[in-house]
Parts: sequence; C-alpha cells; structure tokens
Amino acid sequence: MANGSIPVVVALLAATFRLATPLIFAALGGVISERSGVVNIGLEGIMIVGAFFAVYGSSLTGNPWVGLLFAVVSGALVAAIHAVLSIHLKADQTVSGVAINLFAGALTSFLIFKLFGRQGQTDGVAALPYPTETMAKIPVIGPFLAELNWFVFMAIILVFVVHYVLYYTPLGLRIRAVGEHPKAADTLGINVYKIRYLCVIMSGVFAGLGGATLSIGVMNLFREGMVSGRGFIALAAMIFGNWKPFGATAASFLFAFAQAFEILAQKFGWALPTEAYLAFPYILTMLALAGFVGKTTPPAADGVPYNKGER
Repeated sequence: MANGSIPVVVALLAATFRLATPLIFAALGGVISERSGVVNIGLEGIMIVGAFFAVYGSSLTGNPWVGLLFAVVSGALVAAIHAVLSIHLKADQTVSGVAINLFAGALTSFLIFKLFGRQGQTDGVAALPYPTETMAKIPVIGPFLAELNWFVFMAIILVFVVHYVLYYTPLGLRIRAVGEHPKAADTLGINVYKIRYLCVIMSGVFAGLGGATLSIGVMNLFREGMVSGRGFIALAAMIFGNWKPFGATAASFLFAFAQAFEILAQKFGWALPTEAYLAFPYILTMLALAGFVGKTTPPAADGVPYNKGER
C-alpha cells in the first residue's frame, strides 16, 4: 500500500465507525425489542425525537451531557407509548411504529419553531466534548482515534453488554423465552407483559442514543431530515444480523461503509455522479434484505400480541 493512501484508509475507517454508531444503537434497540416479541418500526421516529431533545437539553442547560440524558428519557417515553399501544391495547405493532415515525417528524418540526423561533433547524449548541488532540498523540492508532467521538466507544461497549445480558444472564433467558414461547414462559412464572414493556422501553433508550449521536456527537444542532432513514437501515441491519447483537453490529458496519465509501471514491477522483454515492447504502440495504430475509429466523412470537390465559 502506498504511503499516500494510508491517510485515506484511516479517514475511511474512522468515517465508517462514526456512521455505524447511530445504526448500532438503533439496531441494538431493535434486537432487544424484537427478542421479547415486539416489533418496533418506530426506531426512526424515536431517533428523531432523541436527536432533537439532545440539542434542546444542551441548549437549556449548556451541558451536552444533560442533553444526552434528555435524549435517553425522550426516547424511552416515546417507546413507552409504543409499548402501551402494542402490549396493553394489542394494536397492530407495525401501524403503531409508523404512526410514531410520522408523529416524531411533525412534533420536532413544531418544537423547532416553538422553542427556537425558527424553521428547519435549531440553533447551534454545545456538542459532547472529545479530546481529539490527546487521542492523536497515542502511538500508531492515534490518527484513527482522533477522528472518532465518545458515542463510538459507548456503542462498542454496549454491543458486548447487550450480548452478555441476552445470552449469559437470567434476564436474557427470560427475554428470549418471552420472544419465543410466551405462553410457556408465563406458566413458569415469567411476567410476559413486564419483560416486553422493559424491552420496548430499552429499545427507545438505545434509539434515543442513536439520535443524540447525530445531533450532539457528529454535529451540534438538530436539522429536519438529519436522521434520513437511519432507523430503517438499522432495522435492516437487525434482520441481516439475524436478531443478534454481533450480527446486527456487523451489518451496521457494512451499511456504514457504503456511506463512507464516498470518501475513498472522491480521494481517488473516481468520476461517478454524487447521487450514485448517496443511493449506494440504500441500494445495499434493499439487496441485503432481498437476499437474506428468507434465510434469517426471527423470534417465533415476534409481532404476536400476547393474551394472558388464552389457549
């Protein structure tokens, strides 16, 4: 490899990690929710809400860490609405998720005008600080680490945490049991409703983190359309990854690489229309779904409302 191409590769790799981070958060949220048997199509909308309230919390207090807390809480609250509709009221889970996506866009558009007195985007706020100069001084990997942010590290850590909880703890066993055989789990004394509520709300926490990554991690403001379908790509990553944390993460990196690929192409002067690069990750998402949907196995009770006592 020529020395001149090394900075390009480092930039491409760092961009892939940054772009994968919001997808990883949302995909993990999807894994948690669907492993318990509840489909959460509303990840896109929850990311939008999380992105907005991360900025609002930072603007209100001047502290981006408070903004991060706002994102997590707002994501959990929106997910709780989905949980009530899907679990308690037995509403169609897909319709509920789509409604949340539509509601989130309209709500944040209204709140931008109401709270910031402008349209389209908020004012700039304090973003989550990251010690770029300190990271750059680390031998060998410093140039790579300097291009990241704290959200990247949080996402990687949470992948291992979620995997451990799902497969090596009693709680994880209960979650998987509820998602596969809720009636059998109920007969063993597992509270199906409680587990599902917990998992759906946690999916909102993760999706809220994904939204905050975009607004106070990558940028320092909220702009309409900034989530730009990432919630749906995260759902594709979850399916592509067979509803497993590591699989969903690997798929998120694949889709993120497709987005970051434009960096490499431009550095080497490849003459392709900009629209082709913009469409590439979505084309890859559709191809992945077309090729793998029939070969992946969702939890047996995924998307099926549970009625206690029904035979």
